[in-house]
Amino acid sequence: MSKVFELNKPLDMHLHLRDNDMLKLVGPLTSNTFSGALVMPNLVPPITTKEALLAYKQRILEACKDDDFTPYMTLFFQNNYSSEFLADIKDEIIGIKLYPAGITTNSETGVSSMDIEVLRPTLENMSRLGIPLCIHGETNGFVMDREKEFMPIYESLAIAFPNLKIVMEHITTKDAVELLDKYYNLYATVTLHHLLITLDDVAGGMLDPHLFCKPIAKRPEDRYALLNAALKAHPKLMFGSDSAPHPKHRKECCGCAAGVFTSPIALQVLVELFEKHDALKNLNDFVSKNAQKIYGKTLNAKTIKLVKKDFTVPAIYEYKDEKVVPMYAGQTISWSIDSVL
Repeated sequence: MSKVFELNKPLDMHLHLRDNDMLKLVGPLTSNTFSGALVMPNLVPPITTKEALLAYKQRILEACKDDDFTPYMTLFFQNNYSSEFLADIKDEIIGIKLYPAGITTNSETGVSSMDIEVLRPTLENMSRLGIPLCIHGETNGFVMDREKEFMPIYESLAIAFPNLKIVMEHITTKDAVELLDKYYNLYATVTLHHLLITLDDVAGGMLDPHLFCKPIAKRPEDRYALLNAALKAHPKLMFGSDSAPHPKHRKECCGCAAGVFTSPIALQVLVELFEKHDALKNLNDFVSKNAQKIYGKTLNAKTIKLVKKDFTVPAIYEYKDEKVVPMYAGQTISWSIDSVL
């Protein structure tokens, strides 16, 4: 008899759903097996108004209408959000996402300065209203050092705004893991792919564009620190896939887009990974309970039953003219989704 494992109310706390036909393609690949997801606001143009946010949420719900799924919405950070505006939109959002300008996909209108005094008006309003701050934490320095160089900024923000919940998104370094235990108001998400790969997997042999992402995968010691924290379900660490679909032609080209598409395989590979390290007892905490506690969310019952049975990852997912290649395309993984209850 095949081995069975159940995940309860899984959450993806960092997800890119895009829009239009791409949303219709990738949305159900998350909503079928996750209870909810924190949705990134970096559309073109980015989500900066209540009207745009509610309209986008409705498009997500329509794309995912066959599933019991909650999209947790975010705003794109701006320096001039008033207290009145934030108070009005507070109940519609789970947080606000800050991007340094030009640091990743569709972030050109992000903040041009990380000076605390420049950011203070919005951050003080967020702190007073209890709205979490989610940050893409990279500088414009040497690509392998960008996250490490951002650590002092995280520290300055944590000290300057002690009542502000700050989430370090998609951490990739041991430095970020160590920071979790230094400041009580710092939390983090980590992706599936950063638990599995290093820069060597991306560019050590033939360049693999489908593993190219930002922040870029780092060194073996960084992956070890991330994996160790995840396997132990560090209480301040949440699963956030950062699944970032791009059309196949935008990945397989010169100057390829940054992002790894993992939504269709995330839970299966996480079970495989945690089983390998004898840590399945901690997986529900990592993919659900930690996020529920950190963000104060109560979820409807949803149980994902997985079975130890080979699953061959499709070579491509497509809808109309949209075609996306997933991580591990064409490869076989040892766990499959059996049912969703």
